[in-house]
Amino acid sequence: MKSRDKEDQGRESNEGKVDIRVTDRRRSYLNDNDDAGSVANAETPRLKPTYVEELEARTQAAEQSARDIQTRFEQLKTRLQQETDETRQRLNRAADERAQRAKTDFIAALLPVLDNLERATEAADSGSTLEQVSTGVRQTAESFKSALAATGLEPVPALGELFNPELHEAVETAPADPELDGRVTAEYTRGYRIGDRLLRPARVKVGRATEKAQGAVD
Repeated sequence: MKSRDKEDQGRESNEGKVDIRVTDRRRSYLNDNDDAGSVANAETPRLKPTYVEELEARTQAAEQSARDIQTRFEQLKTRLQQETDETRQRLNRAADERAQRAKTDFIAALLPVLDNLERATEAADSGSTLEQVSTGVRQTAESFKSALAATGLEPVPALGELFNPELHEAVETAPADPELDGRVTAEYTRGYRIGDRLLRPARVKVGRATEKAQGAVD
């Protein structure tokens, strides 16, 4: 009786167990992934041909080169601007110095004129003769002319010259012999020029031949 009970218990125990089988799919999963990746790589097309990539690379290199050239150009431009400004400043200083020297030299040349004027004034105050005073005034005038001539000042030729409206200002006309027709017969105020620049015209009287004299000549 006891042995039967044990058999029945063993049978129930075996009937309660479930047969569990384990399958190792790790190698299959890895192989599947490798195959899928290979297929994906094989199916992925090249979006850009090789020559397009080369053109893009050349374009980028050209753009970089252009940027480098622009940078060097800006640096050179800045340096040239600085040098130009410095040169302009030097020229301006040199021009100012020349103008200052010219003014100083002119004033120095006028000092003898001032000395002669003072001596003429002292001579007149001390009761000197008219001849002595006149001599002092003439010396002063000559000194002043010399100072002006040193600056390039020249008198405009007038007396006896043909009237030239670019150099002469006619303030009066007067009858004259036929050979003096159109010529300057008197000079009221001397004209002056420096080089080709007229400072002031000479104020003159111009001769005009009478009709009778002109007819006699004809």
